[in-house]
Formats: sequence, C-alpha cells, structure tokens
Amino acid sequence: MNSMFDRTQAHGDLLNQYVKKILTSRVYDVAVETPLQGARQLSERLGNQVLLKREDLQPVFSFKIRGAYNKLAQLSAEERARGVVTASAGNHAQGLALAAKTLGVSATIVMPKTTPEIKVEGVRSRGGKVVLHGDS
Repeated sequence: MNSMFDRTQAHGDLLNQYVKKILTSRVYDVAVETPLQGARQLSERLGNQVLLKREDLQPVFSFKIRGAYNKLAQLSAEERARGVVTASAGNHAQGLALAAKTLGVSATIVMPKTTPEIKVEGVRSRGGKVVLHGDS
C-alpha cells in the first residue's frame, strides 16, 4: 500500500465532495453571482494579478448572506419553525434577516444599543426582529 498515493486519493475525494457541495448549494436562491474585477494598480505594485470578488454587490452588500442562507436551508422543518437568534451589529445580522425572510423563518437579532441606526433599519427592513441590548 502506497501511503502517498492513498493520501493523494483521499485529498482528491475530499476536493470532489467539496466541489459537489458548492455546485449543489442553494445559496443562489438568495445571493447573486458576483464578478471578479481586476485590481490593476495593486496588481502592478505586487507584480502579480490581483482579482477582487465583488461581494459588495450582494443584496446585503457583503458575503455574509451566503453562510447564513446555507445554514438556514439545512435546518429541518422543526428547527425552522422554532426560529433563529443571533448577535451581530453588522453584515451577518442583515444577511441572516434576509435569509430567514426568504425561507419563512423567524429571526431575532440582538444588537448593541450603540449600533448605528442604518444597520438597525437594514435588519428590520429585511424582516428581522431587532433587540437592542448592551454596549458591545
């Protein structure tokens, strides 16, 4: 038995499973495909091609919608019926609120009392119930 071959085969199998999960993910039910954009000046400065993934073009202006939606989509009907709770003052809060609304799940987001109003309204406008508590 060749252990190097076995490890290489195992890594290949894991990679194939990972790619399959990516390709079958339901995240694009709510996220949009965002482009890669060349960063010319940074590329020149570093002497290498630098590409920026434009996740700021997502409905909540960050990649956070992907993880929140993917997790909620994997919950059982019983778990979804109970709703979800998270603590966040930013992009995760808005991503979870939108993901929950899309899937018909109740979402409560605990945010610090010092959270900027634009973030609080961002969560509320996406269907999240906001609880302001604490200073951080």
